[in-house]
Amino acid sequence: MQIPADAADSLDNQRTAAISPLISPALLRQEHPMSVAIAKTVAQGRAATTDILNGIDDRLIVIVGPCSVHDPDAALEYARRLAGHADKLRDQVHVIMRVYFEKPRTTLGWKGLINDPGLDGGYAVNEGLRIARRLLLDISALGLPVGCEFLDPITPQFISDTVSWGSIGARTAASQVHRQLCSALSMPVGIKNSTEGDVQVAVDAARAAAASHVFPGINADGLAALITTSGNPDCHVILRGGSRGPNHAPETVTETLERLSSAGLPERLIVDASHGNSGKDHRRQALVAAELAGRIGDGERGIAGVMLESFLEAGRQDLVLGHADQLTYGQSITDACMDWSTTQHLLDTLAMAVASRR
Repeated sequence: MQIPADAADSLDNQRTAAISPLISPALLRQEHPMSVAIAKTVAQGRAATTDILNGIDDRLIVIVGPCSVHDPDAALEYARRLAGHADKLRDQVHVIMRVYFEKPRTTLGWKGLINDPGLDGGYAVNEGLRIARRLLLDISALGLPVGCEFLDPITPQFISDTVSWGSIGARTAASQVHRQLCSALSMPVGIKNSTEGDVQVAVDAARAAAASHVFPGINADGLAALITTSGNPDCHVILRGGSRGPNHAPETVTETLERLSSAGLPERLIVDASHGNSGKDHRRQALVAAELAGRIGDGERGIAGVMLESFLEAGRQDLVLGHADQLTYGQSITDACMDWSTTQHLLDTLAMAVASRR
């Protein structure tokens, strides 16, 4: 017997408070189009990253920036400083600015600028997408490539054309949805080990993402579509430590490269100096980065890049929703970051390490 339409409807959406229209990726890209100069920055950023990962370019990738962006003005000021300094070091390091808009939460908390751009619990997602794309274009216009973490599988349709390097976080490395997403992305993607420190999950994810997949998603017009991918050969592991402790030691780097080789994957990885590798103490990031620089300077070639969490001001602050005007300018509201002066010094140190290795 067929169930009446009204009865069927009563079985669905019982816990859905509202369904609102979402702007289409095509419309957003039309509102905030990409210039030829910006397209060149994105393409060159992707190519340089891939060449370093593959050992064609002997520079070091340095992905650096705020834990997450909550203030576009402060992020753009940081980008201007970073672009100027990166240009001075371009022969030794390939700098990518970390511009993260989505924050995976262990339980609850502010989910990032795309989800809540007003920092007030208003969840004006359409406005968040507009702000995010506009900021990515503004930063790229400085000649500075950008990197983003992809959390929601739909979000990349709105901004991925502006991104030179992508990442998948520790909480989603084991997710089949995100492995499929990686296989479709047009840029190199770093995949983090698990929050516990399991490296194999990231190796498995890189292997899965290199294969072709078919999965449901949306097209540029925002319509439901079936996505068929060819696979992403430029995925790599990010060692970020975990609850078991740091994992940036030479032994772990060597073991991870061996795991990659055993899986039939290129031997390449990036080390995140923050998170578990610094014990979530932003002040220890400098010590970890300095240790890595020493090893690189002594000739270690297994590390293709380093990640740093950095903002204008050191530390972090708590956000009270609806009171963004009380926040300290240029200081993180998620993980604690190093300040700009410390970042400058570390960039110089890493550049000198590359010169020494040569």
